[in-house]
Amino acid sequence: MATSRSTLTRDAILDAAERLFAEHGHDNTSMRQITRAAQVNLSAVNYHFGSKDALVEAVFQRRLDALNDERLSILDDLEAKAGGQPLKPSAIVEAYFGPLVRHACSAGAERRAFMPLQTSTMSDPNGAIGALFAAERSAVAHRFTRALLASLPGVPEAEIVWRFHFMLGATAYAIMGAESSSQAMNLPGDTSNIDAQALLVRLMAFLLGGLRAPLSTGAPLPGAPS
Repeated sequence: MATSRSTLTRDAILDAAERLFAEHGHDNTSMRQITRAAQVNLSAVNYHFGSKDALVEAVFQRRLDALNDERLSILDDLEAKAGGQPLKPSAIVEAYFGPLVRHACSAGAERRAFMPLQTSTMSDPNGAIGALFAAERSAVAHRFTRALLASLPGVPEAEIVWRFHFMLGATAYAIMGAESSSQAMNLPGDTSNIDAQALLVRLMAFLLGGLRAPLSTGAPLPGAPS
């Protein structure tokens, strides 16, 4: 099926905006720069997005959709292979956080545009991007929370939700601070392109340690080994 001219125009605007956001940041990118790079007029941007804020959200949404599709695809595959049996907690955690780490550590323009937008959700959680991120995360995180509940029988749902929340925070900080932390500690290698697998191995050990920690009552976490 041929792609419509309207869809091609919309994609061209998104691609141009993403490249410019990566180079200059979305706050420092003008609509004039975007229309020039996309080779469209301002009315086309207004028709498809309505405003610059809506365009920023659309750029973020496109990357977030791809990320969540990958997460759910991995989880679907794991559950199909498990044949109705609970998954290992480690597999669930890696299915959710692995795609984010790999995406964030890529060298492409999508990383340079996506990560500052994600950072803004922490500095302004009540803003438009923060609200979008929270809504998308809530829907997908629900699937993963249900999987963790099945894999850790006897652990209260509230405890699973809190620990998942802590894992989200730790992962966001690890990704956004990986480059600056490497430089501050004088770690060898090119800190501009963090090794995703190396970061994921360290992060998984930390996340699973928190997930398997004793309950607040001091009792061992049921089903902790994985």
